[in-house]
Amino acid sequence: EDVPSQTFDNKDYFCGKETFPVYESVFTEEGETIRKIAIETEKPPQIEIHVWTIRKGILRHFYVEKLSKREFEELPYFKLITRTTLSQWKIFSEGEAQISQMCESRVCRTELEDLVKVLYLEKSEKGHC
Repeated sequence: EDVPSQTFDNKDYFCGKETFPVYESVFTEEGETIRKIAIETEKPPQIEIHVWTIRKGILRHFYVEKLSKREFEELPYFKLITRTTLSQWKIFSEGEAQISQMCESRVCRTELEDLVKVLYLEKSEKGHC
């Protein structure tokens, strides 16, 4: 499916805040879905990857790994999905910690989807920054 492309290099688009690329990888293996959300930071220059293992809609395993940009470039399957600010990433990380506890024993498909939506920045109207 085609997602309308955004131009990510215009700081005005995000109210002058510095933004960071966010990548996603989703694949299914032996009945489990492994979903990875990654952010690329400059300081330190690294990739932080949040890995969710989901079986039958239940979050079975969750962990974070950090890689160098060079190591990340060698990984297959990742695609750029958006750019986000550090404050949005913090909200995402905090929500993820809550969901990982909440979803150990029940289906949390919608909660995980809603959490990823936090990373997408809304285009603000001029003067609303």
